[in-house]
Amino acid sequence: MTLVASSGAVVAHHAPPFWLTLLFAGLLAAMILALALEEKLHAKKSLITSVGAIVALFLGTAFGILPFGSVVNVFGEKLAMPVYIPAIDWGVIAIIFGASLFVDVTAKSGLFSWIAIRLTKASGGDPFKLLLYYGALTVVFSAVLNNVTAMLIIGSLTAVSLGKLGKRDKLLGFLLIEGLLTNVGGLLTLISSVPNIIVGQAAKIGFVDFFVVACPYVLVATVATLLAGARVFGIKRLATEEEKQKGRDQVDDFDENDGVRSKGFFWFSTAMFMAFIATLATASVLPVVKDLEMGYVALAFAVIMLLRYKNKVDRFYKALDWDLILFFASLFIVINVMEHARVLELIGRGLEQVIALGPRAGSGALLAASAGASSVTDNIPLAAVLAKILQGMPAEQATSGMWWSVVFGANLGGNITPIGSASTVVAVTIIHKYELELSFLGFVKKALPFAAVQILLAILYVVVFLS
Repeated sequence: MTLVASSGAVVAHHAPPFWLTLLFAGLLAAMILALALEEKLHAKKSLITSVGAIVALFLGTAFGILPFGSVVNVFGEKLAMPVYIPAIDWGVIAIIFGASLFVDVTAKSGLFSWIAIRLTKASGGDPFKLLLYYGALTVVFSAVLNNVTAMLIIGSLTAVSLGKLGKRDKLLGFLLIEGLLTNVGGLLTLISSVPNIIVGQAAKIGFVDFFVVACPYVLVATVATLLAGARVFGIKRLATEEEKQKGRDQVDDFDENDGVRSKGFFWFSTAMFMAFIATLATASVLPVVKDLEMGYVALAFAVIMLLRYKNKVDRFYKALDWDLILFFASLFIVINVMEHARVLELIGRGLEQVIALGPRAGSGALLAASAGASSVTDNIPLAAVLAKILQGMPAEQATSGMWWSVVFGANLGGNITPIGSASTVVAVTIIHKYELELSFLGFVKKALPFAAVQILLAILYVVVFLS
């Protein structure tokens, strides 16, 4: 339902004094710093942003910078609504909520593990082929599921496969490369990562358009990462026929049907998964659906899949990442208050200096800065703030290259440090689970060359083809 401010709404028309803008800027900086130190503080991200939202709303109201009053809907009905409700981007919340439920239920069919094991058997136990297949699968899973789920599935199977093949010494290399590829795969589709959803919604980039632009880069970056990884970590093909036969015998013990409890549900899930991707891809042109947008599509498919477990749906509700959902809701509130406090306008003035470098140089600089920032803090608030700023700029300033710089930078920056993204955190967790040595600096030392190449390729791609 479209809502507009009523004529009776009380709206603050005066600009806040500069000292007040600086006060709110300090609050935003403190919240982002707390998110970067999430593990040190032993606090979940949803709690950190909720504290930020509560403080921001209180101060915004106390200093009279927030608009209060009723709103009028398209039917002319006057509605009373708390100021923080329209601040939340409910379309993004719906996509995350619906897609998470859909993927969780689909995973119960055994579809994803079935695909992974089939590829393991297709490799014939050859470590180099296994790296190529697992790397490609990591990218695909990251594109259609989410980075963390992809890393958990592929990482766990990698450890089992290399253990059976007697190649446990290659596990560190495999897991590190897979962790890096989750963020490359996270660039492939509009729903691959949260920054994509935020920027895509703000820039009004369609699902197909997003894929067409991102796909060439993802293909090149994936191949470069896999070939470089194989060389760096000494992952080679089996040389003799005896070794190849032994490898085939070892992977033949895998049974892809172990996780498939119901053939009927398996094939239903397969059909629904393909229909889900197809509907997302055509959502912008489908009658009726184009008005309801992608959030509706995600929720509708989630409900259809939940019918399979109609008397046990509460199990899936409990398994949802409520920390992520509440984190988003409170983050949107904070950003809305910062907009009224003119903090985003202040940051935007600084961004104008980057834009003044020109479409090409400005896009490259913004991508590098976004990558650097997302390597040490959460890339979601970074993407949300930059998207909001670009959304408020004239079209001649907020060029296509600028939008894509935020997308590439926010995703790829996560490969620089082990805290740069949730999937690299999972990769390091699996590495430590199998008692492999890898410190924070050790991760940076091994990952930085890969990340540098990926970011340089992204800068060249954005500057040459998208600016």
